[in-house]
Amino acid sequence: MKIKKTKFKGLLILNGIKHQDKRGYLRELVLEKLIKKKFKFQILSVSKKNVLRGLHFQVKKPQGKLISVLKGEIFDVAVDLRKKSKTYRKYFSIKLSEKNCRSVFIPPGFAHGFLTLKKENIICYSCTEYRSPKDERSLLYNDPKIKIKWPAKILNISIKDKNAKSLDMLFK
Repeated sequence: MKIKKTKFKGLLILNGIKHQDKRGYLRELVLEKLIKKKFKFQILSVSKKNVLRGLHFQVKKPQGKLISVLKGEIFDVAVDLRKKSKTYRKYFSIKLSEKNCRSVFIPPGFAHGFLTLKKENIICYSCTEYRSPKDERSLLYNDPKIKIKWPAKILNISIKDKNAKSLDMLFK
């Protein structure tokens, strides 16, 4: 497994290795010693094509997230909400898939979301903090100040995410 740093402090791309033979394959998803993080909570998300989930974050107990695609492909997005960061209010995007074996570690202080690109998508999140529903917030996926260039038309989004707030509304 190789790790690549990005211009976003603490945001890492993990290039995994797939060991494949006629029986199938084996893929390492996380090596805590390489990214020096402990994960307390894991989530599995299953989504059809053109589902947008996010952009989500927690205010009091921000989560670092390691995102890996077990099946399918996603366009993954992280928006930096750390006020003292050089990349504050900017976004990072990457395509993650079972084929490219990439994962991304998003440090605490980011809003996170993704758009599914294949017929069936299975995503694994490993989180550094437990889920805290009372601290959850949603950032508007099409906020005009962020200008995320989503690669496909978004057809399926939850009411919660449709009604999310803009950056200006969240951080007055």
